[in-house]
Amino acid sequence: MTIQWFPGHMTKARRQIEEKLKLIDVVIELLDARIPLSSRNPMVDEILKDKPRLVLLNKNDLADPQVTAEWVRYFADKGLPALPIDAANGTHVKEILPRVKQLWAHKIESQLRKGINPRAVRALIVGIPNVGKSTLINQLAGKKIAATGDKPGVTKGQQWIKVGTEMDLLDTPGILWPKFEDQLVGMRLAATGAIKEELLHLDEIALFVVKYMVQNYGAGIQERFAIQELPEDLDDVNEMVKVMEAIGRKRGAIVSGGKVDLDKASLIIIRELRAGKMGRISLEKPF
Repeated sequence: MTIQWFPGHMTKARRQIEEKLKLIDVVIELLDARIPLSSRNPMVDEILKDKPRLVLLNKNDLADPQVTAEWVRYFADKGLPALPIDAANGTHVKEILPRVKQLWAHKIESQLRKGINPRAVRALIVGIPNVGKSTLINQLAGKKIAATGDKPGVTKGQQWIKVGTEMDLLDTPGILWPKFEDQLVGMRLAATGAIKEELLHLDEIALFVVKYMVQNYGAGIQERFAIQELPEDLDDVNEMVKVMEAIGRKRGAIVSGGKVDLDKASLIIIRELRAGKMGRISLEKPF
């Protein structure tokens, strides 16, 4: 399965980012803490080259804290400082500016030695659609600057935002890559809401979520949905569908004849995952 999803404004955004890079001191790369690699555009390294970079693992409140700690170590090993945050409620957002200034400290010190009053650090914020960029910008600015929404592709243009007197932030539209050749990447992005659900069938996304939950969070799914026994064969689709049916039955997704409405059950599974109602779940671990 190859998912094609590359709106025209994203091609334009890449070109604009490349043009603005010469004005930028530090890059803030915003990822989804539940799927850090899958929510990371592989073109970013190519575009940003050797610019100083701070990785932010957003929606940390929804992610498995143990797995997130592994991701922080993973990025540290790559020479990239990573900070778990939750932009929606402001958790650790105040730590971002000091971290950005730290990455640019050598330049500030150089300016001071020359008797130059240091200007504000210019930072570029990049991330795929629906990863929380607009919410983060509003938190940093202390007021509503950027449009927010739960649909991919809300932010369409570029704008400079002042963060106090010490940082100027350049916002960009979310950029996804031209296609997802790895089916798991597409599934993770769809499950967390980063790409439009229409690109995949809901039952396919829910089946992926259930299989992953059974494999990695079996006890939690059993307790939450009162499932007596989980299947041992993860590749047995029929057995996984039975788990979906058990969840649907528990949530009242019943049609005439007492059968489970699998479409409704699939939607319930996806919505509960995204809202964190299934617990703190990470859908990807460091390789």
